[in-house]
Amino acid sequence: MSNQSLKIDLVEVIKQDYQNFPQDQTYSIYAEDVYFEDPLNKFQGIARYQKMISFLGRFFHNIDLELHNISREKNIIKTEWTLKMTSPLPWKPRLIIPGWSELTINQDDLITAHRDFWKIAPIKVLWQNLGFLEGKN
Repeated sequence: MSNQSLKIDLVEVIKQDYQNFPQDQTYSIYAEDVYFEDPLNKFQGIARYQKMISFLGRFFHNIDLELHNISREKNIIKTEWTLKMTSPLPWKPRLIIPGWSELTINQDDLITAHRDFWKIAPIKVLWQNLGFLEGKN
């Protein structure tokens, strides 16, 4: 059996992870020193990445990570998504963050960089929390 036939289909695994988010994530598809970046965070390491995902699951409620598109070209996987979640504030505002991710894959088919980009300014997410902008389901 060749090494190629033993490789998992990263695109399919990522699709499943989006459906389950933030529970039951497949952290084994990430390199130990994975680099993560989004409009609020920059860090390196799988342990820190796991802590961030765990925090989202504990802090926010009714989380839905809707996958609109996913594609792979050579060593880059791109996803387009909308993250919806309820803030724990007493008035329970619904946060809606549309965005996309770019995942860099190494020769071992592990994700070495995960960069999230938002189609909304971070200040507008704060405004959603404060009720100045209504999130739409």
